[in-house]
Amino acid sequence: MLSSPSSRRSTCFLGPAVLAVGSLACAQTLVQRPASKAGPPADKPVPVSPISANTILPQGTSLQVEINRNYPMRAGEAIEALLMHPVFVAGRLAVPANTPLRGRVISLEPDTKTRWHGRLRGDFTPFHKVQVQFNQLILPSGPLDIAATPAANGAPVLLLSAPGVKPKQSFIAREWEQAKGQVHDRIAYFTDPGVGDRALQLLYHQLPYHPERINAHTSWSFELNAPLDLPEIPTGIRVPATLTNAKCDLQIWSVHGVLGAGLTSARAKPGDTVEALVVEPVFDCDKQLVVPQDSTLIGKVSVAKPAKSFGRNGKLRFTFQQVRFPDGFNRPVEGALAGAATEKTQNLSLDAEGKITPRNQASAIAPLLLTMLAGRALDQDGNLTLQTGVASNAFGLVGRIVGLALGNRNIAAGIGFYAAGLSFYDNFLHSGRDVVLPKDTRIEIETTPMRAPILKPDEQ
Repeated sequence: MLSSPSSRRSTCFLGPAVLAVGSLACAQTLVQRPASKAGPPADKPVPVSPISANTILPQGTSLQVEINRNYPMRAGEAIEALLMHPVFVAGRLAVPANTPLRGRVISLEPDTKTRWHGRLRGDFTPFHKVQVQFNQLILPSGPLDIAATPAANGAPVLLLSAPGVKPKQSFIAREWEQAKGQVHDRIAYFTDPGVGDRALQLLYHQLPYHPERINAHTSWSFELNAPLDLPEIPTGIRVPATLTNAKCDLQIWSVHGVLGAGLTSARAKPGDTVEALVVEPVFDCDKQLVVPQDSTLIGKVSVAKPAKSFGRNGKLRFTFQQVRFPDGFNRPVEGALAGAATEKTQNLSLDAEGKITPRNQASAIAPLLLTMLAGRALDQDGNLTLQTGVASNAFGLVGRIVGLALGNRNIAAGIGFYAAGLSFYDNFLHSGRDVVLPKDTRIEIETTPMRAPILKPDEQ
């Protein structure tokens, strides 16, 4: 039975909206843990290093910044970002988080991979990657010029947080929980703040060409090219109460560090060494230093599975067994990943055991819907113009214009089946995604000190 003309016209615009909403991925946040109650220190504290009058950030200090609004993607654009994490010097807070930095877009580089992906789907926007140079640190005392490396690794950030341990579930229960999460994410697309901007971007991506922008919450990592002399820090309490990062009742240290080298599930092997530089000192509940800044966490990869065909994603897990203090002493620990700042487009998830995997984005709805729309062009009983528009609308505005202009059922159906084939390939045949953690990835590790004496290097 044929539908009414009004219902057919609505179908022309329903397809792209359903596909866009169906492709949304859920995000996670790194939740701040509540402060623990005070209690006795579990181990002998490490002496605090003496602090000079002048606070100097050494050359090579890694900084991570994030913008909180959208910026036009053009060379010369001035950008202001906020420091994502505090910077410590000799165990003292030198630059707090959310300190502003100023920079400028210095170049636009072609993003070849994204360009070809778009052109195969009717989007001919000349996508670019931006390179940003940050040159000022805005302190309460005034702007301070810095010498830093150009930052070209900008990407929206996803803050992962390991959930609590959940009871073992059956396969059906896990699938049902995942389905509920997907429904919640799709509802949030329309109810969360910023729905107007998301609708505008949805419209833009139906066009064969649309303006580019640097999205809010894009972050960059870069290093100082030269030492930075900071204004003198007022004397006083060595560490604020908010920086106490030990769970006294459980004897757990929460350690913040950065990876010393890149890590990916595509090349990592179980047993490979993993090192992370501690960038924030760890204090117990009595404000005693237990893990100094610039210590090194040493561990190994325990699970590494590369991505495979048919959408099978990679997996990665690593643990830490030792902490090396700056003075050369080593101490055995038991540590697992509890949080990480990763690129949002990877859409990673972190389980309670510290295993990282990309979320499964495959959907059977999109290919089926596109196939149904493409088949409408072959229906000989309906309106030719309407049916060719319906069949070709999955290929964006370009496909819709071509389908309507030619008025040929076979060409319109061909465009529609081509789009359905691409969707089927992306969802089921394309190789899965690997876990990629670049150098200087910010991580959080929960460690438990083992009951063993501290060893000197020559005693091992």
